[in-house]
Amino acid sequence: MKSLTTPLCLISLLLTAALFGFFYAWICSTMWGLDAADPRVAIAAMQAMNASVRNVVFAPAFFGTPVVLLITTIVLAANAQRRAMPWFAAATILSALLGVVLTMAVNVPMNEELAQVIVPDNIDAARAIWLAYSPGWQFWNQMRTIATGVAVLCIGVGMLRLHPA
Repeated sequence: MKSLTTPLCLISLLLTAALFGFFYAWICSTMWGLDAADPRVAIAAMQAMNASVRNVVFAPAFFGTPVVLLITTIVLAANAQRRAMPWFAAATILSALLGVVLTMAVNVPMNEELAQVIVPDNIDAARAIWLAYSPGWQFWNQMRTIATGVAVLCIGVGMLRLHPA
């Protein structure tokens, strides 16, 4: 089981960093761009992006990250990696609760509500819809971004605390 430690730590790092990067990209490009666009375009684009993210490429990284982190934490505990294990446990909790659960509890329902909107021709009506959606969605996205970013840092600290096999 000791031979699994390094590969599991690296896979945990890769998956958690991918999740952090996904959330981070929404902050520093996607949402700012949509906020600057015609709100009719922003609504339609967000509807299309939300529909496209449910795919076989994204699902394993999104749902699998906490699972891989938990397995890594268990393997570290079994291998008496007491200095590293708590950091991976913290990353597991952050990714599971503030990455996946928060997304499913807040962002996804907001996305599903927006998906039901028929984009109005009237720009003022569209602006009202977008302004009711975007700030709240962005706030919760920032929370999950911070959480998964801290999880990446936890994994880094945990890897620095690994003792040789």
